[in-house]
Amino acid sequence: MTAYDEPIASPSVFRKSSFSGAVNPACVEVGFVTAQVLLRDSKDPDGPVLRFTPEEWKAFIAGVKDGQFDIA
Repeated sequence: MTAYDEPIASPSVFRKSSFSGAVNPACVEVGFVTAQVLLRDSKDPDGPVLRFTPEEWKAFIAGVKDGQFDIA
């Protein structure tokens, strides 16, 4: 994972969760570009962007589905 402070060329590459909204404004946005997965805070679209390789992203999603990050 790498964090970059420079803006992404096209903000349209990001998608916000359908669970985001007035009731739950604490969301992140994810974007998929060639050989990278981008992640940013939806409340700070001009802020830092985390960049992951597709392999890192797949491992993260597998961990989420497996419950590795469950709080309770």
